[in-house]
Amino acid sequence: MEIREAVVIALAMIRANKLRAFFTVLGTVVGVTFLIAVITVLKGMDAYMKEDFAGKMFGFNTVTVRRIPQEEGFNDDTRRRAWLRRPRLQVADAEWLRERVRTPGMLAYNSSGVAPVGNARGKSVKNAWIVGSSASFFRIRDFEVADGRPFSEQEADRGTPVVVLGHDVVQRLFPGVNPVGKTVRLAGFPYRVIGVLEKQGTVFGQSVDNFVVAPFRSPINGSIYRHNVAEEISFKVPNQTLVPVAMNEMEGLMRIRHRLRPGVESDFAVETSESVLGFWNKISSFLIIALPFLVGVSLVVGAVVIMNIMLVSVSERTREIGVRKSLGARRRDILMQFIIEAGTLSGAGGVIGILLGLGLAALVTAVSPLPARVSPASIGLGLALGVGVGLAAGVYPAWRAARLDPIVALRSE
Repeated sequence: MEIREAVVIALAMIRANKLRAFFTVLGTVVGVTFLIAVITVLKGMDAYMKEDFAGKMFGFNTVTVRRIPQEEGFNDDTRRRAWLRRPRLQVADAEWLRERVRTPGMLAYNSSGVAPVGNARGKSVKNAWIVGSSASFFRIRDFEVADGRPFSEQEADRGTPVVVLGHDVVQRLFPGVNPVGKTVRLAGFPYRVIGVLEKQGTVFGQSVDNFVVAPFRSPINGSIYRHNVAEEISFKVPNQTLVPVAMNEMEGLMRIRHRLRPGVESDFAVETSESVLGFWNKISSFLIIALPFLVGVSLVVGAVVIMNIMLVSVSERTREIGVRKSLGARRRDILMQFIIEAGTLSGAGGVIGILLGLGLAALVTAVSPLPARVSPASIGLGLALGVGVGLAAGVYPAWRAARLDPIVALRSE
């Protein structure tokens, strides 16, 4: 018997017994649906974290020096209190590093705080995120200016009261109007608008455009953030291969700057976007490892159900098997027929599971900030699991059918 003929017979059996076929493959459908949905959301999250979140929050190919590492919230209180006793980073630290670092790249520093931003007509944004930075900040974060320009090195050094607005601030203070050249007040200080940033989008469904960027040394220095205290010192290199080189050099220089002896723990944190994303990588790795076991439970249940139904099918079709054998069908023909029937039945469940899984992932994306990305490998895995479970479950019923004596089979009712 050809495989194609066996598949046709199997599909005919499914059409003839739709309800029984549905309950037979229910375990496979549930398992594959769960597998596809989880992998699709995980892949979307992974791509989002590495390609979008890292760039928006930290910048690509960037080494960042901080007083306290980003993973602060995931550590115990004792360790966090020790970090809080560390000395604050100063602008002088950044300037000292800029003069000594030898790895090719650009350096910037910044601090930030939440304060109101208002315009001359009395409109205001009460909780805008106000960033004071050096001029290189725009290039390190890959910010593009949609209108106007960023502030220059000279304006940053002089502390000129100029500001570049984020998209959300513009929409709320100057709807339908180009704000370049107009005046806004940052925490009460007048600033001239010289640029508008392109829209950055969202992070986990939250807008990241509700911010403004002003020169660090401008009037907000010491008002919105501590005087001459740099929360972050960022150093961006031209390519990924230079990141570890820059990381080692920045750490070594900072230890010299803080006069730390060998063996003494650093009183600062040096991170890259990859190290900041380490926590996410741990979570995703755990889920990827645990997923096959979770899905396996459902697939084992599905395999048991398929085996039982196929055994019932062999009993119901004993006379048909006897007729086929009397007409010359060999054991391997009967064996292949029932195995392919089981594989086709389970494979159909796998296809249904893939479609439901993709639909479930799309639903999750629609009603939550979690992104989704379809992985061709996960679809192939889902289909392979669906067919594989059926083939494995069909071996024993097929073996029993193949070993039936044709005379005994023909006498059965």
